[in-house]
Amino acid sequence: MGKEARPLWDNPVQFVLACVSYAVGLGNVWRFPYLCQMHGGGGFLIPYLIMLALEGIPLFYMELAIGQKTRLGSIGAWNAISPYLGGVGIASVMTSMFLCLYYNIINGWAFWYLFHSFQAVLPWADCPLNENQTGYLHECEVATPTQYFFYRETLNITSSIKENGGIHMGQALCLLLAWMIVYLFIIRGVQSTGKVVYFTATFPYLVLIIYLIQGLTLHGALNGLSYMFTPKMEQLANPTTWINAATQILFSLGPGFGSLIAFASYNQYNNNIERQAIIVSLINSGTSIFASIVTFSIYGFKATLNYENCLERVRVLLLNTFDMAEDTINMDNINYWVAELNRTDPEQFASISSKLDHCDLQAELNTAVEGTGLAFIVYSEAIKNMPLPQLWSVLYFFMLLMLGMGSMLGNITAILTPLRDWKLLSKYSNEKLSGLVCIICFLLGLGFTTPSGNYWFTIFNDYGASLSLLFIVLVEVISVSYVYGIKRFEKDIEDMLGHRPNWYWKIMWVAVSPVLLIGLFLFYIVNYIMGGTPTYQAWDKDLGQSVTVPFPAFAQVFIGFLLISSMGCIPLVALYRFWQKKRLGVEVVDNTLSA
Repeated sequence: MGKEARPLWDNPVQFVLACVSYAVGLGNVWRFPYLCQMHGGGGFLIPYLIMLALEGIPLFYMELAIGQKTRLGSIGAWNAISPYLGGVGIASVMTSMFLCLYYNIINGWAFWYLFHSFQAVLPWADCPLNENQTGYLHECEVATPTQYFFYRETLNITSSIKENGGIHMGQALCLLLAWMIVYLFIIRGVQSTGKVVYFTATFPYLVLIIYLIQGLTLHGALNGLSYMFTPKMEQLANPTTWINAATQILFSLGPGFGSLIAFASYNQYNNNIERQAIIVSLINSGTSIFASIVTFSIYGFKATLNYENCLERVRVLLLNTFDMAEDTINMDNINYWVAELNRTDPEQFASISSKLDHCDLQAELNTAVEGTGLAFIVYSEAIKNMPLPQLWSVLYFFMLLMLGMGSMLGNITAILTPLRDWKLLSKYSNEKLSGLVCIICFLLGLGFTTPSGNYWFTIFNDYGASLSLLFIVLVEVISVSYVYGIKRFEKDIEDMLGHRPNWYWKIMWVAVSPVLLIGLFLFYIVNYIMGGTPTYQAWDKDLGQSVTVPFPAFAQVFIGFLLISSMGCIPLVALYRFWQKKRLGVEVVDNTLSA
């Protein structure tokens, strides 16, 4: 496809919305609130915003500039910078491929929950009866109804990655539906994607606003908000706080996958990407904070409900044991009566001490959950206790779908754009090429719908796009600053925007961002080495909870494959180019972006 024939966004707003839809994803809803909870509430915003300025915005801007200048996908763009760097683009495509394979199964789960929301009683509200119809299923009783529905009804999970079974047809159909919708969204390239992002980028904000209004009216919501906005400044001395802030910024904005380069390649040549990079980055971070306010209001409601239920169990136990009048003990004086009864009748009190729950609101608020546990278990637990739970369930899971689908648009575009730029495939229509990629991804993704599929999902989520992404972005920023040259890069930006980047951008690209990325990369390597055998959370149906177990040997080998397959592309392509130069006796010429 020649550069002259390249399709363009209809207007700059479409490009900005596409970037927002891609960057604002599920991590804003289920990862950022968890990090706030783990690292000092509002105090976490300090390292988060610092890392946004030092790392997030500069890398975001850099990738947009590369895409807009070259008007090529990631593989072509890095080949244009230097033939030795072609492996960077291939690594980006492979990482995006890994991400697409497991990311869309989350959309499948969202469809599953959405369809089950249209019932008189939500299926995760109560435990199902046992075979004899004499009581509830033991597995559900020792767990919770929401956990049972997710692990048993949704995943039909095994107790180990070693055990397997057939495909869960319900999940397979939901995954098929998810891929069909992705295909319809991208069927005509940016011409169709540009229309879709008006909805996928804006609808989640409408739902978040509705949820915020509802959340603030819930009993105990202020307890959650107070927890969030009470900073624990001592966490700033914890290196892990800063590392998690930097990692969250990087993975949320999404440089390194090739999506930003692909999106920017469809821009007008003189589009103001500097301003747009700042706008999108701030919108992304603002959304994380806004989603946290909503989430912590839900946290407060759920924690307060659990705390008061605990107090009620203690109250009933004391009333029955000591044969007291019903109105003697209430929520306000229960602690007094616990101490008083222990003092006046220690023998009787000792007989029930093992049955007394320890009720602590702060402990409930400290219970941190992230990922699918937050999205599909904690939120479901809160929704079932709201008035009109079906309405809130439909809104919530439809919002998850829009967040997931919006990110999938960027992920799949990162794969399709380099393929469309390839001359061998340029003769095929968008419909055929997009359909082929979606079919391949769907077939490979069916593995996640098996009983052990969630454990493979964990492997892809933890290892498919973590260390490799850090390595890719590190190579990118070093290549632009020192291989291609910061002076040449400045001139390219001046050619597009009419002015050179100021001192802030140059310092970030040349020094600060590379140093931060090197530190993060080394931390991850040390963490992998010191962490010993990789582990995962296996579901124990007898205990009704997840237990930590080590990955078996075959899973560890596969983890190694995921880590090496994408990162290995970078040195392998460079070596191939070097060998090609020596073998043919021809100089491999470094092209410039302006070529």
